[in-house]
Amino acid sequence: MPQSMASAAPAPSSPAGTADSERVLATLLGNLEGMVYRCRDDANWTMEFVSDGCQRVTGYAPAELLLNGRVSYEEITHPEDRARVRTSIHTAIAERRRFDIEYRIHHADGRVRWVWERGIAVRDASDRVVALEGIVEDVTARAESELALREAERRYHGLFDNAIEGIFRTTVEGRYLDANPALARIYGFATPAELIETWHDIRAQLYVDPKRREEFMRIVKARGSISGFESQVYRKNGDIIWISENARAVLGDSGHVLYYEGTVEDITERHLYQARIEQQANYDTLTGLANRSLLNDRLEQGILTAASYGARLAVVFIDLDRFKYINDSLGHDVGDRLLQGMAERFKSCIREFDTVARLGGDEFVLLLNGQSGPDSVATMLERVLESVAQPWRHGARDFELTCSVGVALYPDDGSDAAALLKHADSAMYRAKEQGRNNFQFFTDDLNLLMKERFELENNLRRALERGEFELHYQPRVDLATNLVVACEALIRWRLSGGESVSPARFIPVAEETGLIGPIGEWVLRTACAQNKRWQEAGLPPCVVSVNVSPRQFHRDDFIDTLKDVLRDTGLNPAYLELELTENMVMHDGEQMVETLQAIKRLGVHIAVDDFGTGYSSLSYLKRFPVDRLKIDASFVRDIAADTDDAAIVRTIIALGHNLGLKVLAEGVETEAQLAFLKANDCDEMQGYHFSKPVSAWRMRKLLVR
Repeated sequence: MPQSMASAAPAPSSPAGTADSERVLATLLGNLEGMVYRCRDDANWTMEFVSDGCQRVTGYAPAELLLNGRVSYEEITHPEDRARVRTSIHTAIAERRRFDIEYRIHHADGRVRWVWERGIAVRDASDRVVALEGIVEDVTARAESELALREAERRYHGLFDNAIEGIFRTTVEGRYLDANPALARIYGFATPAELIETWHDIRAQLYVDPKRREEFMRIVKARGSISGFESQVYRKNGDIIWISENARAVLGDSGHVLYYEGTVEDITERHLYQARIEQQANYDTLTGLANRSLLNDRLEQGILTAASYGARLAVVFIDLDRFKYINDSLGHDVGDRLLQGMAERFKSCIREFDTVARLGGDEFVLLLNGQSGPDSVATMLERVLESVAQPWRHGARDFELTCSVGVALYPDDGSDAAALLKHADSAMYRAKEQGRNNFQFFTDDLNLLMKERFELENNLRRALERGEFELHYQPRVDLATNLVVACEALIRWRLSGGESVSPARFIPVAEETGLIGPIGEWVLRTACAQNKRWQEAGLPPCVVSVNVSPRQFHRDDFIDTLKDVLRDTGLNPAYLELELTENMVMHDGEQMVETLQAIKRLGVHIAVDDFGTGYSSLSYLKRFPVDRLKIDASFVRDIAADTDDAAIVRTIIALGHNLGLKVLAEGVETEAQLAFLKANDCDEMQGYHFSKPVSAWRMRKLLVR
């Protein structure tokens, strides 16, 4: 045994004592987890002594390492670590201190192990290094644990720094403890450090309404966390944006709040989109007046108020005379400016609590609340006629315009909104018959107009039995493959005398009279049967899309009717799609969900038609099992030139895809519109650019092609 090893034991007093000491020392060295060694400072770290711990650390017996019997210690040291180990040890020797280093070795079983070595140089009387003595321990478990921890920290910081959402930690008092780059960008700062240094009072500096911070803390205190907390906040430059926060309180051992941590998402674009959708849903995009939907709401409210106070409500229907001539001769741009000018004139004639609405085209409606009788209404309408008759200037020309006005009074001429609007409309037609530029109150002698309506209803009731209906089909094209993958079934009505009646004219009548039920079932059955015939003829399979009216959809037997049609026609439900308007799916929440789920269980697809023109809330898209969104043609029309419409279409496409829905654009008429939709990954298109609605025979040819 080397002298340095023997010196660790007490000096023996006899041979027996020496043997006992050596036994004790050997036992102590054998019980150590590590390997005690003495080696030369040479190229192989030649071992002069190694303890029994060598087997546990390296997998080699001491004799295999001693004097490089089988392998040298240099050989089992990991090649990538050898230079570092030698440099570290020689540096310690030169500085006359102990060396302490971690590195890897190749265990006898072939695995790589981490070891921790501590030791010191042994010098002779002339201060020459004659050996190294120390201990080597296996620290693989700890090293791998530390490596895993560092890797986890690296991944965490990668996620933290590269996350799209803002991530934060704040004190209860409102100071930022930590922020990631995304949060800094959302709030307009160059770096997280700048954000943390600048904003030291979140309540006063961040929130537009400081009470939102108090509400945030109240909810977190009550629930422990908060989700989807929306607020208006300031950016660094003073701009106001909308954010959504998800956060939780981190508690100490005693249960008190240490800090808040969470995420922030900039939802400004979503709020702008929702505001635009709400504007579209309730206001006319051209004039800013109330649209038909908002008009109906206000009319219902006006009726309730008038009934409560025993007052009269006047519903005034206005149609501009000769507007079509100006619109056609001077162009739609001039016509639009004229409508905007007339809207302002109407608003100037009424009181603040009255309503002006535009139904479409050149049709306007006034709701005049709190009227005492026809005389007070007539006085106001004289002002309307006079205002409209003032010359309207375009360029160097003055145009003289008049209007025809019809009036219905509540409760004299009707007790509900539909009756009042219908009677005011009838009175307006009477004003046109009387030479225009006048107003007429609804009276019993308007039966002629009502008679025409009655005649239309009678013809409609007998149209099915006379076989006067037929279906046309407008193809839908997959924009990725340019293949016809579906078609929309559209009803057409041709009277026995050859006269065609527009769906826009007879569908509302069918809805009001309840005839939409049998007519809708005929459309559904005919479309399914036709699609089955196409398939049996060997044509490429396609989906046929059928519009479902609100009254038809809400019938108690709708699902049973759907089942009967599919059974009778033999059409696979996967090749049928039902189109529901956006205004339909946002009403009657629970009943709607139940009906839609029943449809989905049958295997039938569901599409939301006219998307973007209906209700302002998009929550129904998460709740309802919808397959496809159909972007309304009003948004598609100007996407190549109108940045607002382009932004809306892009947003609808992204929204649909994020929810896993297909998106179809309606009303595609130009190559520019088509290019825009393809560039923004719209799934399908429908419109005159490819084909107008065609007969079943022509649709067959399109499928073959």
